[in-house]
Amino acid sequence: MSEKFAGKWEKGVDNRPVTTRIREAIRPPGELKLRLDYAVKRITIQIQNLDKATARFSQRDKSIFAKVVSAYSEHDTTRAQVFANELAQLRKMERMMVHARLALEQIVLRLSTVSELGDVVSTLAPAVGVMRSVKTNMSAVFPEAERELGNIGTLLNGIIVDAGQSTGMNIDFQAAGDDAQRILNEAATVAEQKVKKKFPELPSGTLIFGETAQTKT
Repeated sequence: MSEKFAGKWEKGVDNRPVTTRIREAIRPPGELKLRLDYAVKRITIQIQNLDKATARFSQRDKSIFAKVVSAYSEHDTTRAQVFANELAQLRKMERMMVHARLALEQIVLRLSTVSELGDVVSTLAPAVGVMRSVKTNMSAVFPEAERELGNIGTLLNGIIVDAGQSTGMNIDFQAAGDDAQRILNEAATVAEQKVKKKFPELPSGTLIFGETAQTKT
């Protein structure tokens, strides 16, 4: 990719014919590639932070679960219910964090495999939708991640705008939204399975905010 093209890309202006731009856009321009790599690094850092936070939550989960079992063994059902409800809320947050991690992993995979300029808009559009959803869910659980994910989303939006100006491509919002929702749904399903597999179930008959825990059959 020529330095002349890279310079025009940085300015967001390219007056060459569309056919010329497409012919030369075999790979993302150097400046764009650096921005994509930077976004990947920042998302990867957030994945690592989520791993650390999840590990802390797991330790707390074990501690509270032990208290539930201890209270039941002492026939102190009132105390057991208090701990059970606390544990239920903790596991809800754990599912959200695992879900966020899985969704971010998919985004990293997509950004890392972008090889053509024309793929940037179609790849990043659903990625931004996923980032927005994950950011919203992290607001109450992991505020630090929420702020950083917002900044990364802004970065990705900027790349989309520049790529759209260079290629003349428009975002298919319907397709992008459907793709983003598919990623989120798949991540939610896997997250639920991971949490159920990782943590023991509460004792049968435990009331959790009006719901009764059931024993597996």
